[in-house]
Amino acid sequence: MSRTVKQFRQAALALGVTALLAGCAGPNPRDPYEGYNRAMFNFNDKVDEYALKPVAKGYKAVTPSFVQTGVGNFFGNLSDAWTAINQFLQGKPADGMSDVTRFTLNSTLGILGLFDIASEAGLPKHKEDFGQTLGTWGVSSGPYLVLPLLGPSTVRDTVALPADIAGDIWRYKDPTWVRNSGTVLRVVDTRARLLDASSLLEDAALDRYEFLRDGFLQRRESQIHPDGDGAPRKVEKDDTADTSAPVSSEPAAKALNSGTPAAQPDSQ
Repeated sequence: MSRTVKQFRQAALALGVTALLAGCAGPNPRDPYEGYNRAMFNFNDKVDEYALKPVAKGYKAVTPSFVQTGVGNFFGNLSDAWTAINQFLQGKPADGMSDVTRFTLNSTLGILGLFDIASEAGLPKHKEDFGQTLGTWGVSSGPYLVLPLLGPSTVRDTVALPADIAGDIWRYKDPTWVRNSGTVLRVVDTRARLLDASSLLEDAALDRYEFLRDGFLQRRESQIHPDGDGAPRKVEKDDTADTSAPVSSEPAAKALNSGTPAAQPDSQ
């Protein structure tokens, strides 16, 4: 099956889920699908508790810190390419060129991105996805959604997700077993880096679902409207990576917070 057909099916699925949920609206205007969302949140939480989190703990325990840093740098560098494209689409050529330069420096002198020399050279890291681009163009976020395994999202971000997946360089890596192994490593490494933060969240939040929902929606709003006035972001304003956002305990939501969404394991 060609990648084009797969991407079309992913887009159709996203739109189909959105249409299906439209008939299940509840009273909360930001979260009209709360019943579904809570059920999916609990499912994702169980997957994390019994599968991803134990693996992440083992990975963190046995993997040297410099290796973990290299893995994070490598996949973070790949995400810079898609970030640069979105910067240009959002009308921010200066930031776009900065991210192109980051990607070029780290891919060459940084040895395929294993070393983040661009940050040391004064080039800040940004995070931009197609959902943010649509928001900058004036597309409303729509209701909150919790996606299977991928975690917190919105209707707008769900519709944008196929483009983000298509913009992930790693999904085109051959052979397939290398691509799938790297995808698993990426998710596990991201989850391992969030172990401490998720433990604090589990201890502090009375209703983790509401805490994560409100934190996610607030963070997405600030990414698109950094001035807090409801207007699209100013093109001259730098949008540096946000490392203070609430952490979800849901599995692949960690990859979403680290840049582009984790590409799904593929088979050909």
